[in-house]
Amino acid sequence: MKYDIKNLGLADEGKRRIEWADHNMPVLQRIRERFAAEKPLSGFHMSACLHVTAETANLARTLKAGGAELYLCASNPLSTQDDVAASLVSDYEMPVFAIKGEDRDTYYDHLKSCIEHEPVITMDDGADLVSVIHSDYPELGKSIFGSMEETTTGVIRLRAMAKDGALKFPVISVNDATTKYLFDNRYGTGQSTVDGIIRATDVLMAGKNVVVAGYGWCGRGFAFRVRGLGARVTVTEVDPIRALEATMDGFDVMPMSEAAKTGDVFCTLTGDISVIRAEHFELMKDGAIVANSGHFDVEIDIKALAEIATEVRKGVRENVDAYTLGNGNRIFLLADGRLVNLACAEGHPADVMDMSFATQALTSEWVIKNKDQLKAEVSNVPAEIEDWISRLKLETMGIGIDKLTPEQKQYLVSWEQGT
Repeated sequence: MKYDIKNLGLADEGKRRIEWADHNMPVLQRIRERFAAEKPLSGFHMSACLHVTAETANLARTLKAGGAELYLCASNPLSTQDDVAASLVSDYEMPVFAIKGEDRDTYYDHLKSCIEHEPVITMDDGADLVSVIHSDYPELGKSIFGSMEETTTGVIRLRAMAKDGALKFPVISVNDATTKYLFDNRYGTGQSTVDGIIRATDVLMAGKNVVVAGYGWCGRGFAFRVRGLGARVTVTEVDPIRALEATMDGFDVMPMSEAAKTGDVFCTLTGDISVIRAEHFELMKDGAIVANSGHFDVEIDIKALAEIATEVRKGVRENVDAYTLGNGNRIFLLADGRLVNLACAEGHPADVMDMSFATQALTSEWVIKNKDQLKAEVSNVPAEIEDWISRLKLETMGIGIDKLTPEQKQYLVSWEQGT
């Protein structure tokens, strides 16, 4: 079996971590039990480019239980949990290609290992797998039934490809599923981003001025979490509707050029490039902490920061680098500008990834069943999948809800009754 990981000797700890996460993923457990009995993915080659964490491991176990021949690689050089990768190889006999801290060449070698598996189903977190297939393995695209994309940044790239007519096979936007973004993006990113910043810096959030760049579901999740810890929160936005939402949610809203002057902690969550630039760094106070929780390391202009710095001290604390500017002020950059919630913490809690990965697993099955009807475009997760997952999640939480009466159902589809 092919694989490339850091150390097989870490497998025991990785298995404990995987089993702990599994305890908090009851929806995925239920799917795994059915997949093991029915084998809906039997014989199909699958490749997944995802954050290699304990939660992802349980998705991989579910796909394998369904009969899939799965290859897994990392979707970010700093997000791999090396002990989990070791356990997947040693205990679950899965080909994994992921090492925390891997360089760019190794990262792309791992992507190619998964692509050369010749998958008919792919999963992506950031669209790197799909992008490399299109650029370097275009003939393979003809045999791919479909791909699942689970992050905002990836969906942006894929919709651009579809608009330009460059997309060669169907993509299902798991990121746009309500069972994903309302929970994973909002509560998962919110909590894990706070966790990552605190683990890296040991900073007290209470009383700090925290600047949140972007008020999408990830940004608002983070904003609410840090406000709950006593921080004073400022939001920066380019979208007027989201800026209005942030204002009416009780946050200060202003341009980054103003927020940069007073912020103690900055975090980007936008999916776009150069959100914090040289002109913003030059306005920041001494000791400002800068982090990113968007998928790629492009939201903070690190090159510009390095160019205006008179001194760069690496590793002043684990995952913290200090950039001293000409005015003597220090900017503390976390995790090289990469995903702070995964590079400095453990990513989203298993409880919330339960729904996202349940959506991934069931959508894979749906793509195989409907492969002949799908087009080379970006589509949404079927509503029936979301409904089933939501109801089962409530059931596992011991929560019941009402049902419409026949009269209520009729009223909702009729037009005759009025005031």
